Amino acid sequence: MTDRQMANRKKKRIMLIGRSTAGKTTLCQRIFNEDIRYHKTQTVTVEHEVMIDTPGEYLERRGFRGALMVTSTEADIILLLQDATENGTMYPGQFSTMFAKPCLGVVTKIDIADEKQIRDAEIYLKAAGAHKIYRVSSVTGEGVEELLRELDMPESDEAGGK
Repeated sequence: MTDRQMANRKKKRIMLIGRSTAGKTTLCQRIFNEDIRYHKTQTVTVEHEVMIDTPGEYLERRGFRGALMVTSTEADIILLLQDATENGTMYPGQFSTMFAKPCLGVVTKIDIADEKQIRDAEIYLKAAGAHKIYRVSSVTGEGVEELLRELDMPESDEAGGK
């Protein structure tokens, strides 16, 4: 294992869960200062050895939710992402109880949502069992710095907003 891999493994591993187009991959791109581009996640991917990006289908299709439980064993923190512009949610009540990990909520796309949509998304995340909720825009960077502080991830060339 390289020195960099050892340093990254000492950092918290964060797992992102949300339906397709919730903004999981885009949030990873923002955090790691990459160009924002749409990319459909087909399988579980580990970004920069610390972010576990999961396919939306794992939440959307009940039969795949077991894969989220298995994947969560590699994570220290679970982020439940909810698109503020989505009407409704895929998260069942107390969804977070299936993980023996801290679960935080992240309302995404706040730059294109109104206040009611954002509040509704927060209600969905609270019902799913998120302990603390953050509002972010991966496009503008709003709220990302606060989330990074909570995750104990410094803003830098490798892990930070633009």
